[in-house]
Amino acid sequence: MKKTIAATVAAAAVLISSGCSRAQYETEPVVLQSAQGPVTCQLYTKERVLWDQAISHPESMTREAADQICQAEGQRMKDAG
Repeated sequence: MKKTIAATVAAAAVLISSGCSRAQYETEPVVLQSAQGPVTCQLYTKERVLWDQAISHPESMTREAADQICQAEGQRMKDAG
């Protein structure tokens, strides 16, 4: 958990210091169906799979679980070429 936080902070610092915005890497949001209901994902370019995140999810699902679904979809798309 501490490594994840440190990595997130480090990535944010790089973005801020480089003047980059994630918005320039965004694709159109994608709605995925899960067993608990629809998850809307903000995916980024294939090189940015770790940034993929849920922008909405069912109340019965944690944010972390929804983000994992989105990252799995980003990885699937990356692997598909």
